Amino acid sequence: MRIALFDMNAFKPPYSSFVPPDVAQVADAPSARTALDVTDVTIEGHAQDITLRLYRPGGKSALPVLLYFHGGGFVRGSLGEADFAARYFAEHLPALVVSVGYSLAPQFPFPAAPEDAHRAALWVQTRARAFGGNTKHIGVAGHDAGGQLANCLAFIARDRGDVRIGAQALFGPMLDPSLTRLGDEQRLGSDITAKECAACYRAYLPQASQRMHPYAAPLESARLAGLPATLIATAQNDVLHVEAEKYASNLIDAGVLTQVVRYPSVSHAALADHPAALQEAVRFFQWRFDARAHR
Repeated sequence: MRIALFDMNAFKPPYSSFVPPDVAQVADAPSARTALDVTDVTIEGHAQDITLRLYRPGGKSALPVLLYFHGGGFVRGSLGEADFAARYFAEHLPALVVSVGYSLAPQFPFPAAPEDAHRAALWVQTRARAFGGNTKHIGVAGHDAGGQLANCLAFIARDRGDVRIGAQALFGPMLDPSLTRLGDEQRLGSDITAKECAACYRAYLPQASQRMHPYAAPLESARLAGLPATLIATAQNDVLHVEAEKYASNLIDAGVLTQVVRYPSVSHAALADHPAALQEAVRFFQWRFDARAHR
């Protein structure tokens, strides 16, 4: 199911027309899997050292850079769980993918994770060229809490003006600590519940005042103008799809170029590695990077 929450006149091909995901063409698998160079780099984070895992198609240079953030509700998740999506983007964009091993709550609550994200972006600005990256084309993406952190990094980069993010893709993002816009978990057959989401937010945002901070609660933010072009992918069987689609509407109202796609018969967890969603993001990033290259 595709939800037309965007201004069709704002998009150029291939976004001028769509077909349902079940018949949409997913990128053909390469005849031989693209060889990737995978390197772990340790950098100083906000509260502790963090690991960046770099995925680079062998022998390529001047690649766009994609910072990717794994899911796990701010309290779990790992670089290993992000491996499938990171490899997919590295192979199919192609891109230098920087998967970020950010600090987890409750040991490291807000703002450790978003500040880690920002430090990873600053590392990209200064060091990505050595790994074949083109820092004129930087995108961010993530699933679940990682989608919120990708979006948070776009906020920080806009506000601090030190990193230029060209596009963001958010997969089933967690955007509303108030939990007032969740779907009906029973009716949707959701694989995550309001109770689980609430526990994650309590660990990540232990102070009540933090739960209205725009970097933690983007759905409440009145300052969305200036964010990068955004793709939001949601899953039908996920209580979070309601708030994510509401956020897409808010972005459009703020003048942000926005596309939202809901995938039927897909759970929240499965969305992270869903081939049709990943390929939609590949097309989205390719279009945005190409548009920026011709400015």
